[in-house]
Amino acid sequence: MVRTMTDTGTDSGAAAGERAVARCDVLGVSPFSDEIDLLYRPWLGPGFIATVEAISNWMRQAGMTVRQDAATNLIGRYEGTTLDAPALLFGSHLDSVRDGGRYDGMLGVIAALEVVAGFHERGERFPFAIEIVGFGDEEGSRFPITMLTTRSIAGVLEEDDPVAAFAGLRDGTGLTVEQALARVGLTPRGMAAARRPKDSVLAYVEAHIEQGPVLEAEGRALGVVSGIAAQRRFEIRVHGMAGHAGTMAMSLRQDALTAAAEMVLAIERIGVAGGDRDGLVATVGLLRTWPGVANVVPGDVTFTIDVRAGTNTTRDRTVDVFLAALKEIAERRGVEIEIIPRENLDPSPCDPHLMTLMETAVQDVTGEPARVLVSGAGHDAMIMSRLAPMAMLFIRCEKGISHNPAEAVLPADVGEAVIALTRFVRLFADDCSKTQGRHSA
Repeated sequence: MVRTMTDTGTDSGAAAGERAVARCDVLGVSPFSDEIDLLYRPWLGPGFIATVEAISNWMRQAGMTVRQDAATNLIGRYEGTTLDAPALLFGSHLDSVRDGGRYDGMLGVIAALEVVAGFHERGERFPFAIEIVGFGDEEGSRFPITMLTTRSIAGVLEEDDPVAAFAGLRDGTGLTVEQALARVGLTPRGMAAARRPKDSVLAYVEAHIEQGPVLEAEGRALGVVSGIAAQRRFEIRVHGMAGHAGTMAMSLRQDALTAAAEMVLAIERIGVAGGDRDGLVATVGLLRTWPGVANVVPGDVTFTIDVRAGTNTTRDRTVDVFLAALKEIAERRGVEIEIIPRENLDPSPCDPHLMTLMETAVQDVTGEPARVLVSGAGHDAMIMSRLAPMAMLFIRCEKGISHNPAEAVLPADVGEAVIALTRFVRLFADDCSKTQGRHSA
């Protein structure tokens, strides 16, 4: 394929990639991070608020109207040829994990912005609107639950009473979700007002770094996602008996930390024994002790379990084995255990027709058949699939590293992604015209 100025609406796809990477880099440091020496952008923190303001300005420059919904999601809208037409949504998340990388989530928002900027530069519009959504809380890095604001747009937050669902959720400073929202004039119950009517959204598309090594190993810039793995997440609380480190006999201890340590190793052992069956992985990513001082036997420990697999069956069977092992260890060691479910997400297949359009777009750009792969990582797309058909585009990242400051992408790869997404929009528009033609006939 010969690339021209009309592919991106800028001087070249490479320039669009350079600009997108540069913007992500700008947003990777203070004041767009809550910490000076690393990237940490939790939902509703100072860095998050500054980021929303910066991207809002870029959206306006790209010809979009801008608003924040009742769940704090940032939404830019590029109108179609008909006012108030349904929208093709692009999106990803604005928040980050602690000490995270600059491109996870953010690159999907900024790459989509480059696509819209190109259309705006050419005065090109479609029978549908294009919207870009910067979701507020995908990572769950502030509160122990993920994708709250995505659930709000998709309308699945209403499946539970939001007030009850948020009960007991606190950040590291002890602040509740309700208190954090109150600081920006919002409420948990009010977040449900962000729900989008199904007839207002045609499809959802998310570009994201792969967060894995496949594309780099195969020398490919882009990949098309076939689906997102199933997930379950738990918070485990182990309650023993705190005591003086110098006077409590070893044989009489109810040490919550040593019990938790055995539990963590059991999770690793059982996960390894699964042999990566059906993409099975299990992770303990957080562990906190109380009181957390050198001369006290730990009385309480909290840790998390994150279990993922390609199917619910494999995931759930493994979870059952994990929980049985944890209960046995707790009983044997004379400690109490609380098992608190935090997430239960089904596998999310991408829409087959949208996948075909995305594969065509990638092949048109790269000159070779698109690589199709499963996402082991969770994304906003898995929630948005409950609102509208969804598709995902993966962008190569160096060594597959993510959730790490070493995260890196090639501007040229991002440029190809912008061109592919531009091509996808045009294919999607042609497809919509054909569908309307058949209906009118």
